[in-house]
Amino acid sequence: MAIERQTIIYDGPGGPFEGVAAFDSTAPGPRPGVLIVPNVLGEKEQDRVTAERIAALGYVALVADLYGEGKRTTRESPDPAVYMNALNADRPLLRDRLLASLAALHALPQVDAARTAAIGYCFGGKSVIDLARADGGVRGVVAFHGIFDLPGYDYPTPIRAKLLICHGWDDPLAPPAAVTALAAELTAAGADWQLHGYGGAGHGFTDPSQKGSTRPGFGYNATADRRSWAAMTAFLEEVFD
Repeated sequence: MAIERQTIIYDGPGGPFEGVAAFDSTAPGPRPGVLIVPNVLGEKEQDRVTAERIAALGYVALVADLYGEGKRTTRESPDPAVYMNALNADRPLLRDRLLASLAALHALPQVDAARTAAIGYCFGGKSVIDLARADGGVRGVVAFHGIFDLPGYDYPTPIRAKLLICHGWDDPLAPPAAVTALAAELTAAGADWQLHGYGGAGHGFTDPSQKGSTRPGFGYNATADRRSWAAMTAFLEEVFD
């Protein structure tokens, strides 16, 4: 196995965009593809490492860029959420950029475009749920500590993509009322969905950079991280079978 990274420049509304692909260059034939949608900060090294882990499972991964080439923030930026907030205010644009990112994944020569999925973290979790709502053609989506508010536009039903929601039960950004509202929405939309709730875990439970957080309801949780990754692995095996 030889995992390689490749920078991918692709077009879309407000582009160009710059993503990063990871794949095993020794593996034969087209393989399933997994789109990775980052958190509030946008594409970064942490997401590239996740892409390499996905590639080690036998898939081709592409870290999506939803903000545009060169548009990134850090937790020390004056406004870390500036680019995310612009897309939260324009959910149709978020949807269209997600679809452009998925098209870039489909275009990779290593990818079997008939077998794709998407995973996302925090804002990326919200995004991949929107991708399922958009009927973008993915077989499944996995949201890690996502946000569950409605997109504000009508979408086609039934939702054909399967959904796995990995949720920290103490997450103040997605309280129980938001979780049950999402469950009701997905049920009404005819979706095949499942919810894994992790007790004692909050927002960002997969994010090692949040170890030692003293902010209530936020922080890394190694047990929830391990369990949710195992759940995702089994889910991808199922949707790509």
